[in-house]
Amino acid sequence: MKKLLGLCAAMAVLGAATGAQAARDYVWAAGSSTVFPFTTRVAENFSRKTGMKAPKVEALGTGGGIKLFCGGVGDNFPDIANASRRMTAAEFDSCRANGVNDIVEMKIGFDGIVIAADRGAPDYQLRLPHLYLALGANVLRGGQFVPNPYTNWNEIGPGLPNNRILVYGPPPTSGTRDAFIELGVEASARTFPTARALRERNEDEFKQMTHPLRREGWVDSGENDNAIVQTLTKTPGSLGVFGFSFLEENRDKVKAMSIDGVEPTVATIAEGTYPLSRSMYVYVKKAHVGVTLGLQEFVNEFASDAATGRGGYLQSRGLIPLPAAQHEAMKGVASGMTVMPRP
Repeated sequence: MKKLLGLCAAMAVLGAATGAQAARDYVWAAGSSTVFPFTTRVAENFSRKTGMKAPKVEALGTGGGIKLFCGGVGDNFPDIANASRRMTAAEFDSCRANGVNDIVEMKIGFDGIVIAADRGAPDYQLRLPHLYLALGANVLRGGQFVPNPYTNWNEIGPGLPNNRILVYGPPPTSGTRDAFIELGVEASARTFPTARALRERNEDEFKQMTHPLRREGWVDSGENDNAIVQTLTKTPGSLGVFGFSFLEENRDKVKAMSIDGVEPTVATIAEGTYPLSRSMYVYVKKAHVGVTLGLQEFVNEFASDAATGRGGYLQSRGLIPLPAAQHEAMKGVASGMTVMPRP
């Protein structure tokens, strides 16, 4: 009875704050297209185990999902934001400004960003500096930033094929795009002394010069990474940028390129030796726990050994598990709804 009264009281408070008449009877998660298949799989298992409605899962991109999540508290806003990068301080502040004060951050595992082509393409043997020279809107020539003049891969590095630079990748709302710019393009730019000196002198100017991607050669291809895979099979000579999990699902259609001699594998991504390795996150709105039906149980399922533990069902979908100690810590965060500090 006390538990029921507590739930009713929580629903009344939330309803008064938002104008809602009743709490949703399903969990709502939105965000990263890379995390989308993992959350969808957890949703299916959660529904089958509990008999509750399957959670609603939307692929809006990390930025889009966090923006919606941070919009406020109540039925009109997601309970969960899926993210293929960590929430920024600015996003955290936006949440707080809209009354989203208690956020639970769960790292669920690792993923890598791959640069892939169709199975019949040559092996590019990419080096990190190639990414900036091929894809930056402004590149260095003679110590000066100039609009990118390169049209073919063999113009930027010996041994690269004489193919046109044409890369399909995620849009600006995507966490994969953010991570690729940080781990790939920016890290590539920092290999050049002039860009490195600019970063030390003025980081904002450095980002203005190195972060924009070229208009000719880079093609925004939406939030559906599977669509990029399909494009590669229909566009010989092109490359695509997407998450490792999609590579795992489509090895019969595409292959990944090595970077600095390191292939993207479960081992190299977990170790961090593959240059484009990253962490996957789920953010939970604590104010919705006990109000949205099944939210706590869904989060517990996500953090369970069966889902994100080593050998769990998400590993077969391409998620690379956390080390055992980190996984146990995340289980504690999930069960205790431990609130994160400002990033």
